[in-house]
Amino acid sequence: MARRKYVVGNWKMNGLADSIGEAQAIFAAARDHAAVDVALCPPFTLIGAMAAAVPGAAVGGQDCHSATSGAFTGSVAAPMLADAGATLVIVGHSERREGCGESDADVQAKAIAALGAGLSVILCVGEPREVRESGDAIAYVLAQVAGSLPGDFDAARLAIAYEPIWAIGTGLVPTVGDVAAMHGAIRAKLTEQAGATAAGDMRILYGGSVNGENAAELLDAGDVDGALVGGASLTAAKFLPIVAAAAALG
Repeated sequence: MARRKYVVGNWKMNGLADSIGEAQAIFAAARDHAAVDVALCPPFTLIGAMAAAVPGAAVGGQDCHSATSGAFTGSVAAPMLADAGATLVIVGHSERREGCGESDADVQAKAIAALGAGLSVILCVGEPREVRESGDAIAYVLAQVAGSLPGDFDAARLAIAYEPIWAIGTGLVPTVGDVAAMHGAIRAKLTEQAGATAAGDMRILYGGSVNGENAAELLDAGDVDGALVGGASLTAAKFLPIVAAAAALG
């Protein structure tokens, strides 16, 4: 069975209460593309309002702590995300790995906590520019997969997002061949670690300067099951063409 396309918007540190209307427009239009799973991950302050404004929509968090509660000022636990109305969470985004020093072990612990709280997980991996230029990108990313992947998980609730760090928000995009090669290598690594059945069920998303103009080409690359979209997910006008591109590919 073919894997359903999955298009997820990561709003990062953007959005106030008046942004909920944009989310409503996105989810309303997404109903016309029933073959595509669409989700939005707003800042924590908007999760409850967004989930309430669009009942049944897939609303997610952008990070969670590995502990379920405790003295961790400023952090958000996975059960808190679920309690606010989230159904999924992003872990291991490069802006967390690079900016906050998160290790593969940290990311793995967060993924385990999120799955334990009943959330689906999008686990991010990706290489910096110097690694890509050195020719070691695939080895670097596969090491992240190996170190970050939970040992036991439901493949239907865990997706991998490959986001080359040098392409995030820069307008730079790897070639379709490079994307296909990386996704194929990740699929092979998942097969090695989790078995052929689980690896076949898991979706691998591409992220990094995805927009309405390049989405169709990127989403049609081998083993690309969807997209994790940053800036272009903030408005319906920019995000919906990406959803439409995914729908056209079935």
